[in-house]
Amino acid sequence: MVYNHKEIEAFWQEYWAKHQTFKAQNDSTKPKYYVLDMFPYPSGAGLHVGHPLGYIASDIVARYKRHKGFNVLHPQGYDSFGLPAEQYAIQTGQHPAVTTAQNIARYREQLDKIGFSFDWSREVKTSDPDYYRHTQWIFIQLFNSWYNNATDKAEPIETLIALFETEGNSKVNAACDDDTPTFTAEQWRAFSSEKQQQILLKYRLTYLAETEVNWCPALGTVLANDEIVNGVSERGGHPVIRKKMTQWSMRITAYAERLLQGLDTIDWSESIKESQRNWIGKSVGASIDFMLSPLSPEGGKSANAADETIDMVSEVISDGKFGYMTSGDNFHFLEQKAKEMRENMTESETVLWEALKSKHIGDKFRRQHIIGNFIADFVCLSKRLVIEVDGGYHTDDTQQGLDEGRAEELKQLGFEVIRFTNEEVLNNLDKVIHQITEKLSFLPNQKELSKAIASGSTIATEACPPSGERGPITVFTTRPDTLFGVTYLTLAPEHPLVLQITTEEQRAEVEAYIAATAKRSERDRMADTKTVSGAFTGAYAVHPLTGKQIPIWIGDYVLASYGTGAVMAVPAGDDRDYAFAKHFKGAKGMPEVINIFDKDISENAFTDKEGMTYQNSDILNGCTNFSEAVAKVLAALEAKGAGKAKVNYRLRDAVFSRQRYWGEPFPVYYENGLPQMIGEEYLPILLPEVEKYLPTEEGNPPLGNATTWAWDTVNHKVVSNELIDNQTVFPLELNTMPGWAGSSWYWLEYMMEKDARGTFPTKAVVDYWQNVDLYVGGSEHATGHLLYSRFWNKFLKDRGFAPTEEPFKKLINQGMILGMSAFAYRLEGTNTFVSKNQIKGQSVQPIHVDVSLLKDTSDELDIEKFKAWRKEFANAEFILEEDGKYITGREVEKMSKSKYNVVNPDDICEQYGADTLRLYEMFLGPLEQAKPWNTAGISGVYNFLRKLWRLYFNDNGWQVTDEAPTPEMLKALHKTIKKVNEDIENFSFNTSVSQFMICVNELSSLKCHHRDVLTPLAVLVAPFAPHIAEELWKRLGNAESVTYAPYPVHEDKYLQEDSKEYPVSFNGKVRFKRAYATSMSVAEIEQAILADPQTAEQLQGNTPKKVIVVPNRIINIVM
Repeated sequence: MVYNHKEIEAFWQEYWAKHQTFKAQNDSTKPKYYVLDMFPYPSGAGLHVGHPLGYIASDIVARYKRHKGFNVLHPQGYDSFGLPAEQYAIQTGQHPAVTTAQNIARYREQLDKIGFSFDWSREVKTSDPDYYRHTQWIFIQLFNSWYNNATDKAEPIETLIALFETEGNSKVNAACDDDTPTFTAEQWRAFSSEKQQQILLKYRLTYLAETEVNWCPALGTVLANDEIVNGVSERGGHPVIRKKMTQWSMRITAYAERLLQGLDTIDWSESIKESQRNWIGKSVGASIDFMLSPLSPEGGKSANAADETIDMVSEVISDGKFGYMTSGDNFHFLEQKAKEMRENMTESETVLWEALKSKHIGDKFRRQHIIGNFIADFVCLSKRLVIEVDGGYHTDDTQQGLDEGRAEELKQLGFEVIRFTNEEVLNNLDKVIHQITEKLSFLPNQKELSKAIASGSTIATEACPPSGERGPITVFTTRPDTLFGVTYLTLAPEHPLVLQITTEEQRAEVEAYIAATAKRSERDRMADTKTVSGAFTGAYAVHPLTGKQIPIWIGDYVLASYGTGAVMAVPAGDDRDYAFAKHFKGAKGMPEVINIFDKDISENAFTDKEGMTYQNSDILNGCTNFSEAVAKVLAALEAKGAGKAKVNYRLRDAVFSRQRYWGEPFPVYYENGLPQMIGEEYLPILLPEVEKYLPTEEGNPPLGNATTWAWDTVNHKVVSNELIDNQTVFPLELNTMPGWAGSSWYWLEYMMEKDARGTFPTKAVVDYWQNVDLYVGGSEHATGHLLYSRFWNKFLKDRGFAPTEEPFKKLINQGMILGMSAFAYRLEGTNTFVSKNQIKGQSVQPIHVDVSLLKDTSDELDIEKFKAWRKEFANAEFILEEDGKYITGREVEKMSKSKYNVVNPDDICEQYGADTLRLYEMFLGPLEQAKPWNTAGISGVYNFLRKLWRLYFNDNGWQVTDEAPTPEMLKALHKTIKKVNEDIENFSFNTSVSQFMICVNELSSLKCHHRDVLTPLAVLVAPFAPHIAEELWKRLGNAESVTYAPYPVHEDKYLQEDSKEYPVSFNGKVRFKRAYATSMSVAEIEQAILADPQTAEQLQGNTPKKVIVVPNRIINIVM
């Protein structure tokens, strides 16, 4: 009876669907096992043979676990929102939903043909409103949450509001914008509702912000980094520029440390973990403020003023209080003097200090604090406010002039000064405190200003300081010990301060450089480590400890989205800074490099952290220990309020807006420009119909074309835009969510049965399934997708909607199946094609040929098909091999339509069967590795299945007998049972297929047709080749599917060796081999080998000195 794969596979695929064989239960008493695949985006091209690789592996495990008695959930669905369907809609006018439905139908047809054991009753589609209502719901939960650093988790926003109402925010330890103002409870209650909402946006886990994005004008949308290749869009190859836009963002940075620590608790490969660690990018170092210099080269100073210091007037007041000093190495003197002044405060200073500490002003003050080269009585660093308490001598005209000069100098350093007399403090303290509080309320938080500038955010006019009082340039460095070697600062070209500080003389050069940089993606800039480019702004900053002027440059190796968008350049200790300084050596604004180590840096920077002595480093001179140097610099910075120790992360808050139509609509409307959430009971908010899918003429996203896209807050529904009155009807959000929104929680939706999905997955259900036991995904999902999924899962756990910290216990990152491209060789300037072996040095142009044009599985081109393939080849001529064939060249490349090397799994299933495809893909090599596809090798796997079939059937039909199998048969079976069980548990599927082949060959040679061997063999092969296994199981007399049959377990008694073959050596050289029973003793083996005729031939009458027998290993005769 012939093996007919077509009939067998069609029958069992229909059977599985009809009987819902793979349907999981939510209330089973069996232990659970959850297998997940990264669900596919349904593109119009359908599947090629590379796509099912991971699905086959996960299906083997799912089927195996069912045999092992587990309640297995192995669902499948579609990540069905995406840019391709929208682009097709733009081109054809066909609604993306129609295109997506057609593509899904094609994918489903292909997936069913391969025989996957998916539980299709739990199918999800991210574009289904019943699904994305929950994506919208999660967005609302994020909006209504804040991250409490004290409890290290997300909490409802109501708990934050309660804190504000009772104690303000000075003691709140939260993840929030750096520009968040400090306020008291009284101030909070006095704020308008609008002001309160603006402040809460600085804490919410999803918020609006103006950020730098990858903008693709041709596609009219923002692109994620992984949607850009070589500076152009992956889709269509269009230019991409950096642009600032107001976007929704997710505060994923709040979870940076938990995302990092969680990697230690999960069973992922080290390479995937390292990829995640690199994405998060934890660094330990210091945050340092460099004040912008009030001096400019035009102001009577030299064009290159980097080596000059800000000259301060020096004077010691007659009563012994320190007033002014010249700049230079004064820090130790100032520090000692400040300490003395803190220990000997005047009466009025003591009274005010106690008041500042106890009046709950909301802002932290420091006393007798060093600022530049001054000691201020009191300073609020966060608001840059200095408070001076003056004694009687300050009424003197000369002293008042000095006070004004001191105030002006402090102003240029970014501080505002208010003064009180001793009498005012002692006689009317409440009035003094009121004046201080009032002044604070009008001043921006220092970080608010600098971060707002760095992000391009708008700051209220009253909070902006006038020209000359701009906030500092803040840098983060992991090497604060090199601070005295700072030679220049480099800002990202897109840093908002750049155009503000650039001098007119340098403006043209700077603007040209910015324009050129905007054409390069962040990924390209990060990858390009060889090109050195930059421009001098003409501006300077002040070194926080020495007072020296530091020139400010821009360079595209600095990114605005990473760190602070600014770096302190230390050529002596950093290779990239060294190359930059060397490239621009002698140029305007590039000083001589400061060598801060006792090492030769004439050729390269010295980048080590040990084996050096610091020099030219002020307080570090002579120091030889890195940690000690860091501690000293941090102490000096903190004492001057110019820096502090800090842990930094490369991870940035995730941009969550896309200017597309085909995506999840935001459940957001705007009242007075502020976002408001639509009530959860009114979800989902459906995508509106639009006339066209392009951005509007005004530049708004495609939803701006909708005429019915306003929210009626009275009737709670979407209504016509004409009804917008900003009283009860308001405009809706025009952006849609990014593609990763729906894929960041889909494993939870699978847990719910379809008819129960009216609500978010319930506690009972998620508590049963917990999290995913095995997740198989492609390399393209190893960073962003996993990071966002882990972030959302952790958030949902914080809020009580998910039971586990991590969503995926075990993760396997499948490798890629590569295509075997074919090439025809055209003689340059002709339409003549030369066969591969006839080129012989001629100038030819390789042209990709569709692999379907090759004959069978060979490299021979079907010339007639080739001529019919494209018009320009219709009249082509050919120079053939001597045997009359045209042989193509072959090369391994990524499987892609553009390379014409795509192999359709439908064709393989048609010719060889789905079981052959499944086995062959596993046989190609380890799952995690990339491997080339070679259709020529598939016939061998097909022949294996035919050979397996022949164990059960001969030409006349069924031949299975009930005779007792021989020990050799049982040994072959149990050896395979043991090996396959171990391999599946270790996800080593390729070696399992090899073992199946060995087993079938052994059983065939033993003429095994015995039921006691072939019954467990059918179950054993079922996870890999389920169709043939089902058919054999049925023919063996079973009425039910093989799916839940217990998986065979090996018995050691059948694996015992009856004999062992020994290599027999004479003086260490193997001469022949002999087999002896494993039951023989050493003495018996020695006696037998000495009696062997071949031994006598080797000895030639000599008596051996010694016979060495190592049981079950070797025999060595010493002569």
